[in-house]
Amino acid sequence: MKVAVLSDIHGVLPALEAVLAEPDVRSADRIVLLGDMLAGPMPVETFERLRALGSRADWVRGNADRELAESARGSGTFVPDPIFPWAAQQLRPEHLPVLDALPLTVTLDGVLFCHATPRDDTEIVLVDSPPERWAEVLDGISASTIVCGHTHMPFVRLADRRLVVNPGSVGMPYGARGAHWALLDGGVQLRRTEYDAEAACRFLVSRSAYPGIEEWADFFVRNPASDVEALRVFSGRGTSST
Repeated sequence: MKVAVLSDIHGVLPALEAVLAEPDVRSADRIVLLGDMLAGPMPVETFERLRALGSRADWVRGNADRELAESARGSGTFVPDPIFPWAAQQLRPEHLPVLDALPLTVTLDGVLFCHATPRDDTEIVLVDSPPERWAEVLDGISASTIVCGHTHMPFVRLADRRLVVNPGSVGMPYGARGAHWALLDGGVQLRRTEYDAEAACRFLVSRSAYPGIEEWADFFVRNPASDVEALRVFSGRGTSST
């Protein structure tokens, strides 16, 4: 089975459209969406675009998806990020049951897909996390390949003979600019789709009603943080969420 894996889109519709236009994504048997799909500048438009993929797409719950639904109902605590409460307020009532029903994990052809770890949608594990940490978060998992997102940085590594893959982030990459994703097709390929960041920023500014969209687009689309900066922050945060 040919599987395209898209994680952490964060409502950046131009980045999503660029990846969906890739020939290998268009021809994939399945598209796995690894969570944190909507928390960003175009949440409703991104939701509708993903829903249009129909049964070819398998949705996995990310912490931001869960928290958006909770916050939209007024029953959750907003993430300390100004765009988060704004995005939650954009959701429509019919969106919330869809987010509520998303599974923590999905398994296809023996490969386990999750947002952060198989047991929790907020835990942080990194490419340089020690074997003991990986053994802890993968305890009881029989799959030989685990695909996870959450930290927005792509990597492939072994963890006690199990292959762990992180496709990186489509919409909010930490590291190289562009939309990061992965292809599983008899092996693992980490892919990066280059797109016109300036045009994407102009699109977001013209189409998103978020008050701080110009600054947001500049930081996350035009000048994303480096992997070194992100690792420095994440390494001090243990199991907290992104």
